Amino acid sequence: MTIRVLIADDQAMVRTGFGLILAAEEDIEVVAEAADGAEAVELARRHRPDVVLMDIRMPRLDGLEALRLLTRPGMVDPPRVVVVTTFDDDAYVRRALRGGAYGFLLKDAGPALLVEAVRAAASGEALISPSVTISLLRGLTAEPPAGGGPEPDPLSERERQVVVLVARGATNAEVAAALTIGVGTVKTHLTNVQRKWGARNRVEIAARAWETGLVGREAPSAGYDSARRHG
Repeated sequence: MTIRVLIADDQAMVRTGFGLILAAEEDIEVVAEAADGAEAVELARRHRPDVVLMDIRMPRLDGLEALRLLTRPGMVDPPRVVVVTTFDDDAYVRRALRGGAYGFLLKDAGPALLVEAVRAAASGEALISPSVTISLLRGLTAEPPAGGGPEPDPLSERERQVVVLVARGATNAEVAAALTIGVGTVKTHLTNVQRKWGARNRVEIAARAWETGLVGREAPSAGYDSARRHG
């Protein structure tokens, strides 16, 4: 299946460079290019891409607002947005992930990681540049619940185990191997966690695990590092 991609960036050279990188892949097709966020929203509605590569700082409408419009509740088959930027400010990353982004890459991440991020997003997974992942997730702190007491934990013990490994950057296959279960079972657990937590993707699951201290409460798992790919 061909992955249809829209590239949104206000620099023509960046759009051209990304286009050349992606055009070299047999399973990826660039269907449109946008020079600002407003154009990105319009072209996404017209071309229905599978994945949008979205810059943050653009004229007329910035990438984070465009992301919000493309992924707002009620949208039918919204594209999966991967934010690509020169800025690794944690506030940008948090806003992007809270807005429903399926990945966050720095523009100097390299061609291989760009292609991998597109494929990961298209398959419903997510990827964050290793250089920003650990500082982002470990910097998250829990918000105290309005009632003053701890929130009830709706997850089963197995779901918590899966979440901890995902938050440390394990792939579905690595989670399956670590817990001696099938990859399909891992996906089922993650689907259940998304429903219980109201998370849109596995990056939000990882973020919440760090926010709530779930990762810190568990014993470390050797071999997993939150700077690795979320996939």
